[in-house]
Amino acid sequence: MKVYRIQNNKLELTEENIPSIKNNEIIVKIKALSLNYRDLLVTEGIAHWKPKENRVPFSDAAGEIVEIGEGSDRFKVGDRVTSLIVPNWEQGKLTPDKINVAIGGPSSDGVLAEYVAFPENYFCKIPDYLSYEEAATLPVAALTAWNAIIEQSNLKLGDTILIIGTGGVSLFALQFSKLAGYNIIITSSSDDKLEKAKALGAHHTINYKAHKDWIQEVMNFTSGQGVNQVVDVVGGSHISESLKCIKSEGIISMVGVIDGATVGSINTGTIMYKAAKIQGIETGSTEMYQRMLIAMNLHKVKPVINKVFPFDKVPEALSYLKNGSHFGKVCIEI
Repeated sequence: MKVYRIQNNKLELTEENIPSIKNNEIIVKIKALSLNYRDLLVTEGIAHWKPKENRVPFSDAAGEIVEIGEGSDRFKVGDRVTSLIVPNWEQGKLTPDKINVAIGGPSSDGVLAEYVAFPENYFCKIPDYLSYEEAATLPVAALTAWNAIIEQSNLKLGDTILIIGTGGVSLFALQFSKLAGYNIIITSSSDDKLEKAKALGAHHTINYKAHKDWIQEVMNFTSGQGVNQVVDVVGGSHISESLKCIKSEGIISMVGVIDGATVGSINTGTIMYKAAKIQGIETGSTEMYQRMLIAMNLHKVKPVINKVFPFDKVPEALSYLKNGSHFGKVCIEI
């Protein structure tokens, strides 16, 4: 089989044997993968942790089960599944022992291969209406958005949410906000992307390049009140901007660090004055994932895929992701 490994700080495509199965494991033939900003940080060696030599990267994949090890009873051969990035977080609160095991992370190989072998709790069955490419977008982008919008939010029908950007997490946040009945504002630097976002259900769009004082646009749309929640994929100094947009007791859901993991100068007095809540969102549990799949299947929510690359063009796909011109998810097909 073909598999990508990180060797000498770069991706190398190698030829290896299909992994042998162990007790309680399943072997999955990977059909599609999707890219996340985390994959870019890891493969470029700028993540907050350094991947081990020969580490297989990537966390998000969909495929078909081709072999089941002794002791495994959750699935059968032929089942269509996706990976779960934090497999030991099956339910309840996130704890250090659960987060320490993450696919494609410091302690575990990832899924950038034609076949993978993992314990059965590393996977979840997917609805039939989704293609493999669509299903591959779910483990990080969709679940992170679902956790922020549905699981952790206290918004009510008709409340206003501000979504930053039009990448994978942002568009899932838009789609789930529509299901929840929220009033949706979304930002982008592209009028074309904003028109597409409107077609997905956004009620108000703001081009932050055309409107330098885009925060005032948010305030104008909300009659000076601000929004109930911001989904912030940028992080860094942008948190100060999000803080200006929320109303009293508003929530800032931190779902990305595109601008870096270090926060700039934040007016902590504003946090106190507004009784603001700034919450980090770390994907979600298997239980949350299953609830999300039920809702998606009920409403036939279709993930937005911008571009699909062949397996031998993964470096090009990462470059495309880094360019930032995508609307929705970037995928790999095998």
